[in-house]
Amino acid sequence: MAEFDFEKSGLKVNLKEEYYNHLDMEAFYQMLKNPSYCYKFYWLEACVKLIAEDVEKTTFSEIIDEMIANAWYTVLEYHIHLSGVVLGEVRDGLERAVLLLKELSDLPTSASKIEIKNAIKANETAMRTVKIQLTKMVPYRALAGFFNRYEKNPNWESIGRLTVYIEEVNKLRALPYIIGRETGLNREVAFNSFWIKMIQDNTVAILSWIQYEKVKWLQNNNPEVPSLVYKLEPMDENVRKLAHVHKLWDAIIDLSPVMDVFKDTVIEDKAYDVDHFIPWSFVMNDELWNLMPMDSSLNSAKSNKLPKWDPFFKKFARNQYLMYQLVNDESKPEIRRLFEGCFRDNLHSIWANQELYRKGNSKDEFYGILEKNMQPVYDSAKRQGYQVW
Repeated sequence: MAEFDFEKSGLKVNLKEEYYNHLDMEAFYQMLKNPSYCYKFYWLEACVKLIAEDVEKTTFSEIIDEMIANAWYTVLEYHIHLSGVVLGEVRDGLERAVLLLKELSDLPTSASKIEIKNAIKANETAMRTVKIQLTKMVPYRALAGFFNRYEKNPNWESIGRLTVYIEEVNKLRALPYIIGRETGLNREVAFNSFWIKMIQDNTVAILSWIQYEKVKWLQNNNPEVPSLVYKLEPMDENVRKLAHVHKLWDAIIDLSPVMDVFKDTVIEDKAYDVDHFIPWSFVMNDELWNLMPMDSSLNSAKSNKLPKWDPFFKKFARNQYLMYQLVNDESKPEIRRLFEGCFRDNLHSIWANQELYRKGNSKDEFYGILEKNMQPVYDSAKRQGYQVW
């Protein structure tokens, strides 16, 4: 992956000229270097978003609440591990905070930021320990790049001494923020006015930079997850492109009985949905080889879950093979035309185009190609934490 060019990504051309005498921009670029956990990205992102909302002073507690709200959808809807899993244990404290809040509140994955923050406040006592853990080092370590200009080294073993040290450094050259001397989650974070101006002038570009660095980290810690760049925030449901696939299955159902994968009953015309066998939230595409007609009444029950591989995969493959037969039946040119109508939006996988849908596959060959390519994706989703239905 190419390096993100911070200064050419939308920041003003005169950024350094305008801010150079007041701000250490090189140290700012270092704020996301060498993270140990993903919540370093979420800390800076939360600070930037609060500054964009004209917040000049805040507290550890409010920043952590913002971080939890920003990570909520990624962790719960897409089952992304923020810093991986070691020996079955979630490494990242922010991920643990999100999971705990979900357990305490039972909010839906689609909850709004206001709902999430209200739930945190309603469960403040139970959330306190995980929130405090997130404040241990990241607020201080994030400023480490600025300390290189100062002759004295920081004492990382004492929060009190670190707080004083940050104040001393800030007198030499303005830091993005300084940290108050209150205790626990009530510690105040005061943003510097020059940094507020720079961040507000360049919010979009700075958030893009943070997201780029965050995606690199998350992809490294979730190597089996496809399309991770799209899994940092809710996706618009309208981006799904199923119209051509629906027309194809409409025509197939008119010609031949199609059995519902889950009910073993004939699917009725106009009373079905086109859905994904492996959840869309994992694959993040509408590829034809992963789509099936299913009874509309079951779609909400299946939701974001994986169907049991046995026996449902063979039943799914049976319908895929029926489609394949009709597509290659020269006496059914309309089916072929509708299949070709899916090329733009629903047929991009090289293996599907070159192997699965090529003419001449026997039933066993077709089933084998489909299973060989789908099962690894299915198993990856299962390992990532998707529930089996």
